[in-house]
Amino acid sequence: MPIDSRKIIGSPFGLKIAYLIGKYMPYSLGYRIAYFIADRLSSQKSLGLVQAVRGNQWVVNGGNLDKVALDKLVRQNFRGIACSIFDMYHTLNNPTAALRIIEPNPTAIQLVQRPEYYTRGLILAGVHMSNFDMVFHVGGLAGVKAMAITLPELDAGYRVQWDMRAKQGFKIVQASVGSIKQAVNHLRDGGMVITAIDRPDKNNTYHPIFFGNPAPLPIHHIFLALKAHVPVVIVAVLKRTDGKYHILFSEPIEMVPHADRRMEMMINAENTLRVAESFIRQDPSQWAMTFPVWPEVFAQVPA
Repeated sequence: MPIDSRKIIGSPFGLKIAYLIGKYMPYSLGYRIAYFIADRLSSQKSLGLVQAVRGNQWVVNGGNLDKVALDKLVRQNFRGIACSIFDMYHTLNNPTAALRIIEPNPTAIQLVQRPEYYTRGLILAGVHMSNFDMVFHVGGLAGVKAMAITLPELDAGYRVQWDMRAKQGFKIVQASVGSIKQAVNHLRDGGMVITAIDRPDKNNTYHPIFFGNPAPLPIHHIFLALKAHVPVVIVAVLKRTDGKYHILFSEPIEMVPHADRRMEMMINAENTLRVAESFIRQDPSQWAMTFPVWPEVFAQVPA
């Protein structure tokens, strides 16, 4: 069985080390440390999260990479994740420093200025790309008012991230029948809900098509949008060659009604996932998903 490295990296000790490196190291040294850790980690192919990244990268890059090309992409992916963690902790609680490396976006500014309850509710569905955590955190510091929905179960690393967000004013709720009803009411009142759409949930009975393959991805954002009659906006973050993090927003995606309930959920889920695909294709190596979206492809991935 692969080593569950996530429990080590996401442990209080591992997170404390990441925090100390990010807070006290200058950029030049911090990035060198991030590269060193990323290169050592990505080379350990028996680790569960490395296998997950290899499988995910193999699929989103067309399923035809050779071993050398895949090794390079996976190393690049881990380097991007490590540098994003460093940047987040290096600018933690310092929005001025964070804004120096985040490119202003008119839509983001509108969301910051948006009142808690507006004329119509809105769902922001995030894709785990680049430094989504830092941008989310800065959004809270800037005054974005929203309810955020997490998965029912969180590991230590995710729990720390969500605790940080809660301290910035986000109302954090774990997905349940009660919280989903609460979110529907919040949206009907004109509020905003934030959630992610690309972390797999093995218990999900819906498997919409994502990059040409069925995937057990969340569909609660579709349920909420249909119930509250609100649109979904897909959000992602991309680090460009200028060294800054750029926030990507889709146009509002309205739900398409269908007489068959299951088909209605699948059609709308796939409509949103196609937009997420378009964002990931801009630079697949920046898709920071370390959970296996398609575990069934592991046997086909070059070892």
